[in-house]
Amino acid sequence: MKGSPTYTEQELVSLLKQRAQAAFSYLYDNYSATLNGVIFGILQDGEVSGDVLQEVFVKIWRQIEHYDPAKGRLFTWMYNIARTTAIDTLRSRDWKNSQRNNSLTEEYTLLRDSVPHPGEDLGLRKIVQHLKEDYKVLVELSYFQGYTQEEIAGMLNIPLGTVKTRIRAAILQLRQQVKL
Repeated sequence: MKGSPTYTEQELVSLLKQRAQAAFSYLYDNYSATLNGVIFGILQDGEVSGDVLQEVFVKIWRQIEHYDPAKGRLFTWMYNIARTTAIDTLRSRDWKNSQRNNSLTEEYTLLRDSVPHPGEDLGLRKIVQHLKEDYKVLVELSYFQGYTQEEIAGMLNIPLGTVKTRIRAAILQLRQQVKL
């Protein structure tokens, strides 16, 4: 039985520049956990970290020609790609929106769990009637009828992010009205 091959750094770089699939597999097998740790340390989100890790390996594959051993070790070069890509993700508009939407989902769950249930919802239904029409529909579907945000997006043919944003706005308005 053959063991997995081992490469010197110089051999590995040479094979990667030749686009050798075995070398890339070796690179992934031996460095993905460490690079994922770097990415996760920045993003603190396992699912997104996995996506960014994939993006990092694509960048490594595409940019291996730019690696210069005179400037540092291969791992240091890959580490910098992982770190930079994670920071770029953290600063991106999509990341900020997803984090805002995640907090929306948490707030929605907390509000839903703290609001009286069907037999006690007559007062809540009156308060909901004071919301904008877009918000009323979403609150009705999500709270009173029990649909998920994903189901609502599909039913109303609007983006999931829009559903989350509108529900968040509705929750904030409801909080204001309940406090009055």
